Amino acid sequence: MTSNPHKGRTGLNRILHAAGYSWAGLRAAYSGESAFRQEVWLTIVATPLAFWLGRDWVQVALLLGSLILLLIVELLNSAVEAAIDRVSFELHDLSKRAKDIASAAVLLALLLCAGIWGAALWQHLPL
Repeated sequence: MTSNPHKGRTGLNRILHAAGYSWAGLRAAYSGESAFRQEVWLTIVATPLAFWLGRDWVQVALLLGSLILLLIVELLNSAVEAAIDRVSFELHDLSKRAKDIASAAVLLALLLCAGIWGAALWQHLPL
């Protein structure tokens, strides 16, 4: 059995390599996934709004956290799709099921984000 040469890294060397892989993943998702790109721009535009809309640090954290969660789930969805496409482009029930489930996770993250932002906007309406 061959051991993974990357698993022997420790300390700062491991952290630097992990950060590089993470940065490469963000670049790949941004350049290859239009949904991720749209959500990144949504996050950039909405971040200052979160500080205006949130009444305290908890609300700001919820508003920003829901956007970050959406990005995380979109990255995981893209990873599932890439892994399945790596195996085969052939139509298969299990491949479709995995992609559909990952897509459903994105939908739930979007609904959560919309709910949090909607509630914060509702609270801001003069009644």
